[in-house]
Amino acid sequence: MLSFPTEETKNEQKQQNVSWTNNRMSTEGEGRGLEGVGIPLPVNFHGNLKSAQNDQQFKELLQQAKESKQTAVVSYGAKWCNACRQMLPTFCNLSNDYPDSLFIYTDIDECPDETLDVRYTPTFRFFRGGEKVDEFYGAGPQRLRDRVWLQS
Repeated sequence: MLSFPTEETKNEQKQQNVSWTNNRMSTEGEGRGLEGVGIPLPVNFHGNLKSAQNDQQFKELLQQAKESKQTAVVSYGAKWCNACRQMLPTFCNLSNDYPDSLFIYTDIDECPDETLDVRYTPTFRFFRGGEKVDEFYGAGPQRLRDRVWLQS
């Protein structure tokens, strides 16, 4: 049955959106996870979507994934990159579809030491046991879905 969103459901959805604030990703309302770059993004329900705000935090998140034996899916992007903005909703949705993996968003301008070898944005890397096992770059929601499925 087809139903249209009511004003109440629209307000609930707005409360769970994340957005850019002062050039940082933040969460509004009760939602957890990344928020869009000027676009509303889905809420992360499993707490497995993180944003690394600096090089040290990025290292800690990868270490956390290694210790918990989770696959880490890392998105390297930039707030000025249109293709990165296009891929963020897919990245956020995948974090809900794969709760046993850790999804990390890293802005190349905020984590310069850890992103020195990133040549294109967006770049997606997959880590298992602390080791990089896969990588690809460029926008392509279906390619990202396929790779996450393959590596999870």
